[in-house]
Amino acid sequence: MARLYVLLFLAQIVLAVCALISCLSAEEGEIKALPRIAWVLIILFFPLLGSLAWFFAGRERTPGQPGGAPRGRILPTRERPRPVAPDDDPEFLRSLGERSRRDDQELFRRWEDDLRRREDELRRRDGEPPREEDRPEGSTPGA
Repeated sequence: MARLYVLLFLAQIVLAVCALISCLSAEEGEIKALPRIAWVLIILFFPLLGSLAWFFAGRERTPGQPGGAPRGRILPTRERPRPVAPDDDPEFLRSLGERSRRDDQELFRRWEDDLRRREDELRRRDGEPPREEDRPEGSTPGA
């Protein structure tokens, strides 16, 4: 018989802890009837009854929870599901790909410009004229 009492006591404590976590993490608009501090005190002083009261009367039910939609609010028949994280959003992923390609092209262009500049510096240092394809249009060799 003592084991049963211990089990019921532990169940009551677990229920009270769950109710406290639910109460403290609820948004302001989801709390009904009393202010949050009152619900916390009720749950702490009357763990079993306070926890049950919180779950049945103290919070708004959301559509995903058992019990249906909250009273007084009409839900649209079809809502577009919003991505949970940016990497779930196809538009965000597409923009990342475009930005990556654009950044890569810019980087390659800068590398090529730097390579041409270094090759010209080495040719000038060695006394060779710049290559024909690198010379600006309209310029004469040796100028």
